[in-house]
Amino acid sequence: MSEEKLTFAEIVLNISTDDLINMITQPYKEFLKRLRTLISKNPKLIKITLSNIFTMRLVGNKTHGDLAEIALTEFINQYMYDYKSEHIGKKKFRAKEFEEDIKVINEIRREEFLISIKAYGHGPLQLSTDKEFKMFPALQKIFGRKKEMKGNKEILKIFKNEAFLGLNFLNILPLIYEEKNKKCNIMVFDLEKARREAETIKLEPEGKGRKYPVFRFYNAKEEYICEVRYGGKDANALQRGFWTHTAYAEQYFDSLTGGWIDYSDNEILVKLFRCALVSSQNGHKDAIVTLQKDIEKLKGGANN
Repeated sequence: MSEEKLTFAEIVLNISTDDLINMITQPYKEFLKRLRTLISKNPKLIKITLSNIFTMRLVGNKTHGDLAEIALTEFINQYMYDYKSEHIGKKKFRAKEFEEDIKVINEIRREEFLISIKAYGHGPLQLSTDKEFKMFPALQKIFGRKKEMKGNKEILKIFKNEAFLGLNFLNILPLIYEEKNKKCNIMVFDLEKARREAETIKLEPEGKGRKYPVFRFYNAKEEYICEVRYGGKDANALQRGFWTHTAYAEQYFDSLTGGWIDYSDNEILVKLFRCALVSSQNGHKDAIVTLQKDIEKLKGGANN
């Protein structure tokens, strides 16, 4: 008797939520391993790139965030030989439809996935904007009049709630800097560890500099893990979504750079931008040729 063939939908229905999440997120996890290996073997490449990205703060406080997207896209294309990347953050100057900024393709396995690039100072870090405003109302409904919830089993149920499932598919790559001490880090939030160790959720009222209440997650030692902010129609981008804190929750981050690395401002890069903005395309073409030769030298040094 021949085996009955299952449709894709039937296969999915027979897979647990956790297994389905692992199956979908595996290409991104493999990418992170490859990126970590590249950085460990050739730390100079990422140090140069991050220094150039954070130098853009000399141009404007928010300039580095937008340029980080195209810089990481080019970094992948130039130095990660089995991958290619495309910047999808802002098409024709229109607002982003999705939270992700770049598309990455594993050219060996033909797998595609999206990544959201975050360039933040060492401190509060927004992992999801929760644009549809689902998380906070879901917690309100679950809590009712309670101010606190204890027990990992109950909290795991919350993370499996439809309002929170989207967190599992957000591939967040945070570039974190500490401007005063000129150090930086690539820190990836470990959502699996956060879910596994969360033991308490507390509803913190407005006040102490907060305009709205917030749900905060803590581990068994009462150490901060993450939080869900209000996010209603009258809230701005900083008052909504799923957040954590790179200083308070550092144990829930995985550093791809192997810890903090020093960076320095590149004044020559700022001058290059100034000249580029008032020069012609012919000059830009000549500059690109020169810059590509330098990149090839860096590649050669990395291979030695």
